Amino acid sequence: MMVVMKDIIPLLLSTFALAIVVIHAQDQSGFISLDCGSPEDTRYTEATTGINYISDEAYTQTGVSQTVLPEFRTNMQRQVVYVRSFPEGERNCYNLTLRKGDRYLIRASFMYGNYDERNEIPEFDLYLGPSLWETVILPNESPDTSWELIHTLQSKYLHICLVNTGKGTPFISALELRLLKNTTYTAGSMAFLQRLDVCSTGTRVFRFGQDIYDRAWWPYQTTDWAQVTTSANIVNGLNDYQPPLLAMRSACIPANASQPFTFPINSTDPNAQYYFYMHFAEIQVLEANQSREFNIYINQTFMAGPYSPTNLSAETFYSTAAFGAGLISLVRTANSTLPPILNAIEIYTVKEFLRLQTVDTEVDAILNIKSMYGLKKNWQGDPCTPQDFLWEGLNCTYDDRSSARIVSLNLSSSRLAGGIPLYIQNLTRLQYLDLSNNSLTGPVPEFLSRLQSLTLLNLNDNSLNSSVPAELVERSRNGLALSVEGNPNLCAKASCVKKKKKNTVVPVVASVVSVAFLVTVVAILWRIRKRKSQGMNE
Repeated sequence: MMVVMKDIIPLLLSTFALAIVVIHAQDQSGFISLDCGSPEDTRYTEATTGINYISDEAYTQTGVSQTVLPEFRTNMQRQVVYVRSFPEGERNCYNLTLRKGDRYLIRASFMYGNYDERNEIPEFDLYLGPSLWETVILPNESPDTSWELIHTLQSKYLHICLVNTGKGTPFISALELRLLKNTTYTAGSMAFLQRLDVCSTGTRVFRFGQDIYDRAWWPYQTTDWAQVTTSANIVNGLNDYQPPLLAMRSACIPANASQPFTFPINSTDPNAQYYFYMHFAEIQVLEANQSREFNIYINQTFMAGPYSPTNLSAETFYSTAAFGAGLISLVRTANSTLPPILNAIEIYTVKEFLRLQTVDTEVDAILNIKSMYGLKKNWQGDPCTPQDFLWEGLNCTYDDRSSARIVSLNLSSSRLAGGIPLYIQNLTRLQYLDLSNNSLTGPVPEFLSRLQSLTLLNLNDNSLNSSVPAELVERSRNGLALSVEGNPNLCAKASCVKKKKKNTVVPVVASVVSVAFLVTVVAILWRIRKRKSQGMNE
């Protein structure tokens, strides 16, 4: 089935070949454009695209800033001059806090440019959250090679990680996110395969400035097609896909007008499945006795029709089901006097990201704990997933149908100072908590007794004071392994709690007695004064 909206390889962007076109003022409020490895205060506008870039310093904790060699910088866009390499650690991540449910076009770009002067192009893995996105294999030193993905956020946390697989040091040149409307690209996570301005009037790739979502479009034509064009304005109207005017002003028809319009779907992966987005507009002036009407087929399966493109108005058809490699066919109906037409097409590969991230509230909690104590642990990416990169000191439970949960937190001998953080109460599935051998101060908080799954609590060798909450003492008699030795000013006996409660009555009673005594004294003095006053009057 296909729906209409009215009114095979990584992207070899070769940034030196991008068309330098007139840049129209367009909104970049949904853009995040990171020049990876650039100095911390970097902020500039790339002249060829009008895109505003900033440094990536605020989004990653690790990595080394380096630059490609001068001989590779000629005619290159500025965002690929610097790289951030990751010589230390197996996994290094970019961490972004966004809004759950939003849909983004995500683009990661790489240009080696012999930045390390080794002439050895590395190979490494690129992860989106807990799932493998792509194995980065670069063709050569020079071209800016990009991998692009459309993805709906399942969490407010987005982690993009580079993983060392033993084939060279991972690096990245630029990381770009473009917020899309949630009414578009609804099929799920999809990797870019092709985005073609068919029968284009130009010869170069174009993107932002011409496309409000910064989608890159490649010119494409074959000898089987003939070109038609217009200089008129094309209206997008209610079409949320907003195909660029530059692509919609040209279109292809079959070179042999009596034949169907065909577009092959080639693939080296027999198991790959694809989604298709076809953009149409009637750009020819039709005479009264002319008509254009056709049906749309994918792999000989009828998808939509009969369809007649609207004059000078962009419409987008997309498949609601995925298809394998084969053939797209636009077949004219018997009533049509003109052949089928196609202005632009996008093809995406289905990506199944089945692993779920850790529950957001628990990620919040563990990040706040890290910040509160200034922990220097190399905690990057998702705390629990993938399991191979579980954060040091944590253990989690895993379920294919639900998000991972933190069940164990071991911060023993971590140089913690201050109170026990309230954030721990949000780790509601916690079973084991070890905060021993630190410099924690203050009382043992009541909320620890409300962690219903807790079976071990080790607070040994700190500087905690007051008394252990009665509920924790009671639970220690019923299975909770509670350890508080080495806290000289902390009492863990039930008698401490009872004594404290009993003593709290004494000040209250004393206060009541004091007030009563004071009232009595005032009353006596008032009576004596009154009698003296009466005696003088007599």
